[in-house]
Amino acid sequence: MIILGIDPAIRCTGYGVIDMTSADKASVIDCGVIRNSPKLTHCECLLRLAGGIRELVSTFKPQVASIEQPFYGKNVNTLIILGMARGAILTVLAENGIPVYAYSPKNAKRAAVGNGSASKEQVAAMMAASFRLNVADIPLDSTDALSLALCHGQVAIRPELSMLLPKPL
Repeated sequence: MIILGIDPAIRCTGYGVIDMTSADKASVIDCGVIRNSPKLTHCECLLRLAGGIRELVSTFKPQVASIEQPFYGKNVNTLIILGMARGAILTVLAENGIPVYAYSPKNAKRAAVGNGSASKEQVAAMMAASFRLNVADIPLDSTDALSLALCHGQVAIRPELSMLLPKPL
């Protein structure tokens, strides 16, 4: 199963594409970030973000996507901007008929590291070890995306755990 994990942001969206062939066998196909300059308007960022996701879908043909659930923050403007980024991403995935599942950052980190409060660096180290990659080769912003993909794969690959799958967005 090809899974696209996405950690959305308007300026730096992390992504990870994994191939999960069994409960204990997964490999990284690609990971990276879609970057937008702070000089770009929000509309330009959203257009580039949608284009980047469209390119990932076209290149890797994921069967499913996993995205970070929105978190509650104190800054309403930040939440609105994050919502716009998620909307651009979800639109592209919906256009391509790709089901999307949302997971909390804690659940994704727990799936990757065993600790829902792990730091980005701890997640990066575990993702590197799990997928036999050099930690320096994994962009820090893509580590959460890899953990989101792994989180979904660990449940979706096991039919006996189907009751634990969240509803698709």
